[in-house]
Order: sequence, then structure tokens, then C-alpha cells
Amino acid sequence: MFHWLFALSFLGATITADGERWRALHVTLGYTLAGLLAFRVLYGLFGPRQAGLGLMLRKLTSAPAWLRSAAQGLRTGKVLGINWRQGQNLLMALAVLALLLLVVPLTLSGYGTYNDWGSFLGGDLLEDVHEFFGNAFLAVVLAHIGLIVAISLLRRRNQALPMLTGRTEGTGPDLVKHNHAWLAGLLLAAVLAFISWQWQQSPQGLMPAQGMTQQGSDRHPDDDD
Repeated sequence: MFHWLFALSFLGATITADGERWRALHVTLGYTLAGLLAFRVLYGLFGPRQAGLGLMLRKLTSAPAWLRSAAQGLRTGKVLGINWRQGQNLLMALAVLALLLLVVPLTLSGYGTYNDWGSFLGGDLLEDVHEFFGNAFLAVVLAHIGLIVAISLLRRRNQALPMLTGRTEGTGPDLVKHNHAWLAGLLLAAVLAFISWQWQQSPQGLMPAQGMTQQGSDRHPDDDD
């Protein structure tokens, strides 16, 4: 649930990035990304071991040893002896960690741009920073998707399907003993409730009519308070 809400929020924010008409929806989706990141950090700290942030970091700590092993294998011509599966897992973990980390400067710069902090810095510096991190995030997303496609082709198994079903092919014990469907439901409800609240707070709604003026779209959601 987190994965797909996170992906859809960024996709929506990217689509609505240009044009003042969609600004309220763009900002709302940016806030949603920040809230989802906060949830993921808490879930990584207090959730099951398989979702722990420490597990991801431990994977990445093995990167130097794998790089040395891969370099040695390439030098000696023992390419087949390289643990390519571990390398693929390292790249995937690195992409996921990069996405989580990039949300922080992306949403902070977006918040500053929305609240006109750039006037204190001069020029459009914050807006340029926000655009930079937005493009960086998009690049990592595309690399992440490309990596999933490549691994799916190499392993001849759909690597995206487990993110929909929560299950993978093969025999063995269940890594997750209990499916926390109630928590997924709460997360979805919280996101929908926040978007509904933002919709009510915005004078023109999150998707204003085609004929509204630019002056109307520039108004802050709290201007009517």
C-alpha cells in the first residue's frame, strides 16, 4: 500500500508540476509524499524485521566487498563466478534508499517555493532547486523501473508482481507471518482523508474549473479564513 500510494503521489505531482491551475493539487500530493515518508521511517523503525531500514542499510554495507569481488572476477575472466544476483539486489536497495532520501529536499524546497521563501533568497533559486530534485527523483524512478524490467528479463520472473500480491513463487516458509491488511487500510484512509481535507480547504478545490483566472489559482488555501 505504501509503495503504490508513494508512486501514485509522485506521478500525480509530476503531471501537475506545470501550470498554476493545478498548483493546489500539486502541493497536496507533495505533502502526501512527505507524510508517506514519515510513515515509512516509523514503520522501518517499529515494524517487522523484513521492513526495517536497518536491513536495507546492511545490504548496502556489503557493496564494497561485492565491488571488489566483481572487479577481481572481471580481471581474471571469471565473470560467471560473480554473484550478479547480489549486485542486482544492491542496485535495487540503493534505488529505494535514494528515492526515500530525495523526498526530503524535494518536499522542503517545494514547501519553500509555495510559501515564497525565495523572496528572501533572491530570484528563483528555490524554484530551481525544487525542479532539480524533482528531475533527480524522476531519473531515479526511471532507473528503478528499468532495473525491475531488466531483472525480470534476466530471471524470467515478473519482479513487479510481488508488489501487488505480496507473494512470490517458490517453496519455503512465509517470511511474513501476518498480513497487516488493517494497517494498509488505515494508511489508505489517512491519505484519502488528508486529500479530502485539503480539497475542502482550497477555495476552488484541488481541480479548479477550466475558466478560472490566474489570480484565483494563485490564492493561498487559507485566504478565506
